[in-house]
Amino acid sequence: MSRIGKLPIEIPTGVSVSVENHMVSVKGPKGELTQRVSSLISVNIEEKIVSVAQLEKTREAKAIYGTTRSLIANMLQGVSQNFSKDLLIEGVGFRATVKGKVIDLELGYSHPIDHPIPEGVMVTVADNVKIHIEGPDKQKVGQLAAEIKNYYPAEPYKGKGVRIVGEYVRRKEGKKSA
Repeated sequence: MSRIGKLPIEIPTGVSVSVENHMVSVKGPKGELTQRVSSLISVNIEEKIVSVAQLEKTREAKAIYGTTRSLIANMLQGVSQNFSKDLLIEGVGFRATVKGKVIDLELGYSHPIDHPIPEGVMVTVADNVKIHIEGPDKQKVGQLAAEIKNYYPAEPYKGKGVRIVGEYVRRKEGKKSA
């Protein structure tokens, strides 16, 4: 039995949760999220607590049990307080700007990179090198950060590129002359 799955989830104030036809809907001050739940799992709402239970004792039900509980907990946290990721761009001439629903990246290539910003995610750029990504959906925030980082990951010799703040980049020593 999952240790995470059996933990109850407390509903924060100002957040409403509803379950209809295996669809969990969460509404809060920061946004609205929906998630489809497997038919092997039941979601129960009692007063200010959401609980998840297995309907069958199969291997599939056990596998999805804790994941479903974590997804619902992330939804509740996201609509009450946004998830965020911070990126840092290092390198001479490397910069980013937000133009409407597109983030424009100049990462040392012969052309600028225009990456679309998904719906429900806010992106701000400070000092042309600090990117702040924020939104209620943890998956969308993390995916956008990973896609931006993937254009030019921080390289180990000079540290140039895009990295997530707090991420350790293992540095290497360059060639030595005799």
